[in-house]
Amino acid sequence: MGGMTIKDLREAKGKRTITYVQVASEEEAIAASVAGMDMIGTAFVPERAHWASAVPDTHFQYGLPWGKHASDIEALRDAMNAMMAGAQSVYCGYSPRIVEALAREGVPVICHVGLVPPKATWTGGFKAVGKTTEQAQMVWQQVQEFEAAGAFAVEMEVVAAQLATEITERTSMLTISLGSGGGCDAQYLFSADLLGENRGHIPRHAKTYRNFAAERDKMQADRIAAYGEYIADVRDGTFPDVAQSVAMNADLTAVFVDKS
Repeated sequence: MGGMTIKDLREAKGKRTITYVQVASEEEAIAASVAGMDMIGTAFVPERAHWASAVPDTHFQYGLPWGKHASDIEALRDAMNAMMAGAQSVYCGYSPRIVEALAREGVPVICHVGLVPPKATWTGGFKAVGKTTEQAQMVWQQVQEFEAAGAFAVEMEVVAAQLATEITERTSMLTISLGSGGGCDAQYLFSADLLGENRGHIPRHAKTYRNFAAERDKMQADRIAAYGEYIADVRDGTFPDVAQSVAMNADLTAVFVDKS
């Protein structure tokens, strides 16, 4: 088992900030691991089930896709499969009851509070959470419920920074900030935002370190240009030329012609 264990992560609380990234390809996972990322996560879907083995020296987290599981038994079965596939922790955006079912069996669970996209209608849509006393109390209560359920970490998405800092000091769970300020135990970004994959809206909480979208646009323009040049070469007879053809001995060609 490589990378930071759950024990290591818990012992790092209050001592140093953990770096954490969500990836969408095996190449991104490998790059993040080589760069020295503490934690790497992705959704637990069949085509990604082998990614953990590609980064054996980094803590790898599989996430249970929200809406896939109709019961705690289904979620537990998927979580167990994720652990068997090499995960060291499992993200679970469900209720404390389901988190408890996983934690009871020893699955290290990351829960989710604040702006939880599938449940955003309850908090007013895609906006910050915890800017009012009522919302702050709600977030704190949810954190306490998840802690009691056995989660070892909580993703705090777009929670008011001061509130996230206060909660970090009050909970034994590792707090993971996705747009919730610098007072949490870990900082979390999506690779798509970090690498500049998006052409449209960039979340306020994200920081873009590269512009992959522009590079992909350039690659697409180059593809179109290359295809166009190939078409033109075929039509004007310059492709194929001698370099792309196999020659036949002139004497043998003459014999073939004579016999034809």
